[in-house]
Amino acid sequence: MRIVLVGAGGTLGQAVAAELGARHDIVSVGKTRGERQVDMADFASVRRLFADIGAFDAVVSTAGHVHFGPMDAMGPPEYGVGLADKLMGQVNLVLAGRERIADGGSFTLTSGILTDDPIRFGTSASMVNGALEAFARAAAIELPRGLRINVVSPTLLAESLDQYGPYFRGFATVPAARAALAFAKSVEGAQTGQVYRVFG
Repeated sequence: MRIVLVGAGGTLGQAVAAELGARHDIVSVGKTRGERQVDMADFASVRRLFADIGAFDAVVSTAGHVHFGPMDAMGPPEYGVGLADKLMGQVNLVLAGRERIADGGSFTLTSGILTDDPIRFGTSASMVNGALEAFARAAAIELPRGLRINVVSPTLLAESLDQYGPYFRGFATVPAARAALAFAKSVEGAQTGQVYRVFG
């Protein structure tokens, strides 16, 4: 398969590239790095990306930003970060990608544990993750041509503990390589409308 991997330069993206790249052709995409660049929050940028890439069989996203902060200091601009980038950015990949992806192709998006286990300062992440999962379940019953869509929801990655550990006290971590297996299950399997939780 030819797989478009958005967020390929990140910690999780590199692990997914290593897992799937052993068997498939990976097109590495990032906002500023990779073979190609895209601004997921800009639908026109996403459409140009897929037009430039040509034929492909799967889209995997390990990208998306949210704002962490106390709720009493959060307003529309802070919530807007996650809504525009992690939520609509990944939805944009599906909306533009469905026009060009091969019959029977798949989309795999990334949410996170905060859908199910919220933390202080994480209201934006919980909101966005939950919306992504609901979107995928609903889209799965409407996508044409045998297209599939799933979401991977990992807990904190072991490799990210130094950066995000203070937010996730008491959470078990998983290695990025383990989370990458869920992406392989989505891309190489047959299920759709699923949320693959990798919590430890």
